[in-house]
Amino acid sequence: MSSDAVKKRKPKVIRSEAGAPETKRGRAEGDQDVRVYNEEVELEVRDPQQDYMLYKDTCAALAKLMEEIQELKAGGAKVQSVEIEERRTQCSVHFITLKKLNRLAHMRLKKGRDQTHEAKQRVDVLHLQLQNLLYEVMHLQKEIGKCLEFRSQHEEIELVSEEEFFQEAPAEISRPHVTRDDQHQLTLARLDWELEQRKRLAEQYKMSLARKEKIQKAIEQKREYLSSLQPGLQNIMQASLPVQEYLAIPFEHMQKQAEVARHLPPPLYVLLVQAGAYGQACDKNLSVSISGDVDEAKALSRPPEDSQDDESDSDAEEEQQNTKRRRATLGVQLDDKRKEMLRRHPLSLCVDLKCKDGSVLHLFFYYLMNLNILTVKTKVSTTTDLSGAVSAGELLNSESLLNCLYASDHGKETPNPANRYQFDKVGITTFGDYVSDLGHPFVWVQKLGGLQFSSGGAQSGLTGSALSASHMERTMKLLRGRLQARLALHKQFSSLEHSIIPVSSECQHLFPAKVVSGLVRWTTMSCQEFTELGFVQHVLKAGLVHETDLFFMATVERGTARLRAAVVMNPRYPEVAPLFSLSLHWKGERSGRTDDNLQAMESEVNVFRSELQGPRPGLQLLTNQIQRLCVCLDVYLETESQVCDGSEGPKEFPREKMCLRTARGPSRLKPFKYNHPQGFFSHR
Repeated sequence: MSSDAVKKRKPKVIRSEAGAPETKRGRAEGDQDVRVYNEEVELEVRDPQQDYMLYKDTCAALAKLMEEIQELKAGGAKVQSVEIEERRTQCSVHFITLKKLNRLAHMRLKKGRDQTHEAKQRVDVLHLQLQNLLYEVMHLQKEIGKCLEFRSQHEEIELVSEEEFFQEAPAEISRPHVTRDDQHQLTLARLDWELEQRKRLAEQYKMSLARKEKIQKAIEQKREYLSSLQPGLQNIMQASLPVQEYLAIPFEHMQKQAEVARHLPPPLYVLLVQAGAYGQACDKNLSVSISGDVDEAKALSRPPEDSQDDESDSDAEEEQQNTKRRRATLGVQLDDKRKEMLRRHPLSLCVDLKCKDGSVLHLFFYYLMNLNILTVKTKVSTTTDLSGAVSAGELLNSESLLNCLYASDHGKETPNPANRYQFDKVGITTFGDYVSDLGHPFVWVQKLGGLQFSSGGAQSGLTGSALSASHMERTMKLLRGRLQARLALHKQFSSLEHSIIPVSSECQHLFPAKVVSGLVRWTTMSCQEFTELGFVQHVLKAGLVHETDLFFMATVERGTARLRAAVVMNPRYPEVAPLFSLSLHWKGERSGRTDDNLQAMESEVNVFRSELQGPRPGLQLLTNQIQRLCVCLDVYLETESQVCDGSEGPKEFPREKMCLRTARGPSRLKPFKYNHPQGFFSHR
């Protein structure tokens, strides 16, 4: 190495405390080159394994150079010789490399310690959170203990005496076979009876208040009418309008309605005339009214020739404008065409069917001009609040209330075959996507409007008013019966959700006086949940389930035995009886497909349903079926033979029902038929 190279000044690298190196500046800082070197940046890109291999190679090279220097000195070479000086220089370079590797190792150690410290801090934070959660758990446990130690205030309620309770309370609430021996159950039963009495009294109080307000309102109206009648009589010679208003003679209203009816489309006009005639002749509780924009309807009543000329002129103007401006996109054009295709007439009809209990079924009829079909929407008004029953949510739903009023009439697709070709032009896949906005195009709605389309079925040959009149009476009776059936089901569901089976006095003779098994749960479920049940697959394969049906799950229990009943309710109830499928959980799981007696129980509620109809129109059918199911479960459990000791019945269920024979035939069928008034059970 030459002396000039040694004497040549090199810039020193100085590292700051933060690890960022900086060059040493001389007296003339501007005269020297500034070079910056950062080992931390280099540390990020260096591989520790490669540094380790470099360390081993450097140590090996250093040892080799030392051996060579030792050999040169032993061979008589001078200390100032070029060979020894070169090897010394190389050794210095290796020492510098080792020092650099040592610094890098220390920096890696410091970085690892920092990372370990950060991880420890995160663990401490998590440990602190764990301690907080444990403290919250301890606090919640204390609160739970306070709740468990809470003393109820039911002791302050003045209940009826036990004698009155057993005399007045029904058997479903009193349960004397349980409450006479269990003081806790007796207290619960008395509280339930007190609640039922208070609910009934509260309902009577509300009804009395409503009746009182109604009477007061009627009295006030009559007072106002009588007080204002004298001025109206004085002006009777001047004009007839005040007389019509004060005497409630709807001459003017009828005249206005007749004037508006001139602008109705033919199907709505036929419906208006026939419904009004039927209401005047046969049903005083039926009323018809017209609603909508009369001015817009008058604009549509222009002669077809003028409208066609105007349409052609407007089309020509639009074509000229389209050449000057940007053409609309295809999607926007299709949307406009769909809206025009599904456009409703500005006038509509409202038919109100009022029942004896004050409930009203509102039917809103619309006419789709381009499709030439009628649609209907529904709304139910009741005098009482019907928001109590959760499982009855779909009963009065406007989307499903009128499903299958006539068999297989779902109202999802248009009955006009020509509409299919119209839909293809504007890209409409199915009319069912627009039913919620436009209404349901039931076939009976078309017939009420005098519309009849060719289909696979037989044609009646009637059209217009004759077709509407031939279907009016039966349809109105079906509509009123549907509303009454749904309202009755709504009340029954409210009781079933409270584990009470409402059996009317007319149907008490169908069941024994004492029924031990009881309904513990009544819930609704979807069609998908129903199809996933294992014990209903035979019903699905038989094609007895449809999407328009309503599905429910009833759970009946007695002791350790639990009977699950999947119920399929057709929209045409009670004309079409509910269908029950059973599954018993007691000493294993059984169903109607694996147990002949469960199949016989299904037959009792499904096949022999005519015995459970009750008074016409059979609105008690569902509750009678559930009550018979409880009776059959009692017979099944009490007559089931005990395999271990051969006794007539399990010790858990003592014999309480009188049976002529406990079993019959190879399948050992049990006697499920109840004979009234003898009070015993026999085989069919």
